[in-house]
Amino acid sequence: MSTTEPATAGGAAPDSGPSYLSHKQILVILGGLMAGMFLAALDQSIVGTALPRIVSEFNSLDKLSWVVTAYLLTSTASTPLWGKISDLYGRRPLFIAAIVTFLAGSVLSALSQNIEQLIGFRAVQGLGAGGLMSLAFATIGDVIPPRERGKYMGYFGAVFGLSSVAGPLLGGLLTDGPGWRWIFWINLPIGLVALGIVAAVLKLPHVKRSHKIDYLGAATVAAAVTTLLLAISWSGPTNGWGNGTTIALLVASVVLAVAFVLIELRVAEPIIPMDLFKGRIFSGYAGYAFLLGFAMFGALIFLPLYLQAVKDLSPTRSGLALLPMIVGIFSASIPSGQMMSKSGRYKHFPIISAVLVSGAMVLLSTLSLTTPYWQLAIYMFVMGAGLGLSMQITVTAAQNSVPRLHMGSATSTMTFFRSMGGAIGTAVYGAVLTSRLKDHLGDIIPNATQSMVDGLAKAANSVQALHALKEPMKGFALHGLVDAMDDVFLVSLPFLAIALIIAIITPEQRLAGRNDGPKAEGESPESLESSAAAAMH
Repeated sequence: MSTTEPATAGGAAPDSGPSYLSHKQILVILGGLMAGMFLAALDQSIVGTALPRIVSEFNSLDKLSWVVTAYLLTSTASTPLWGKISDLYGRRPLFIAAIVTFLAGSVLSALSQNIEQLIGFRAVQGLGAGGLMSLAFATIGDVIPPRERGKYMGYFGAVFGLSSVAGPLLGGLLTDGPGWRWIFWINLPIGLVALGIVAAVLKLPHVKRSHKIDYLGAATVAAAVTTLLLAISWSGPTNGWGNGTTIALLVASVVLAVAFVLIELRVAEPIIPMDLFKGRIFSGYAGYAFLLGFAMFGALIFLPLYLQAVKDLSPTRSGLALLPMIVGIFSASIPSGQMMSKSGRYKHFPIISAVLVSGAMVLLSTLSLTTPYWQLAIYMFVMGAGLGLSMQITVTAAQNSVPRLHMGSATSTMTFFRSMGGAIGTAVYGAVLTSRLKDHLGDIIPNATQSMVDGLAKAANSVQALHALKEPMKGFALHGLVDAMDDVFLVSLPFLAIALIIAIITPEQRLAGRNDGPKAEGESPESLESSAAAAMH
């Protein structure tokens, strides 16, 4: 069987009819895809428990969010480019290139001598990770009909579940043992295995099309996201939000974003085809992915900090303490995928997801110095269940709403919006934590002076320095840190409310099955939704 696309000039020709693979063929290809995705998923979870130790060694808690933001920034900016180039050249060579780039970033990160080097090399890692995630889902879109993707997404749920369980525990063990640098060295053997599997089994027929890569668009969107993150993470908290540099960066990000849209409307091969957004399903779930990505990274980054700084857990024990969230993700993602495959319906899952994640954020905002672990475990399970209900389902719904010609671009664009939400959310949360920590310390410390507040805030840059403080200063610092974290969780609520509204108003298009006919020539996403709505009535 073939998954080829017709040769076209400029990509304007219609889709060929869907030609999907058999179950056995799919399982072979899944082996390669899951190996690569495991690499990226493990890195996301393994770094979290090591971050407090890393920033403590470099005395840089104020730059904690940048270790994550740099990774998300490059994965965000590169994701649509990976998808587009793979549409033109095929999935396999690009997937191999993504693995090699990721491994190079891992080696450089392990060799970092200061926080600035680590941030830069994490950006290289993110460049590869953007391809690993988006290309895996795009390949699934090529070889499996939408109606059947739910049950195969269960395999990916297992990968995320395994990496999410192994990551925090392995990260803690390596950090407590040989040192945090081994969380990057461990990627080498895993990556080489993934590289071998992908090179051996991921062989999909591909017909080359005439092409023009939109490098200007890629550079423009990267610049737009970078200037926005610099304003939020650096200039705003450091220089003030009314400062000329901050305002200039914010204006530049808006101008660059508008320029990016104009460029994409004019180039022959846009990395994000603007026609995708004519469909309410695709545009709705792209916005939803952005908002959920924004919300979830607050919990994923700051919970290990709470466990290690406030509850005085070792990295290993804090990794184990995150298991309820992982169980929540695992227990919700696989059953929801199975139910979606059986019914072809999915609309209620993102709605329930937004409600659960919002509830979890409210619960997490009540954390204090004395919150018992069993309560925190419940909060984390609710958060995990909410995330598990929507992480893969929204991608499948978006894929189902676009022509197969744009499958790679559509998938990578969804990943782009989720990653962009995570990058901006991480930057916002870091800025909130830094500014609110000083505000709370000023309120907590009796007769506080500015130098006293600044000194405790500086001590909070290192978990070890925090624990070395004498009472009552240690108690003041921990109290202020917890109160600032509570504010971080509350910041996500308005964004989750918008996500809930989007999930409610976005129409549903029943998932296509293996024997459903191809989308008509020239059929747009919007026309597909209209015909689906007419069929339902």
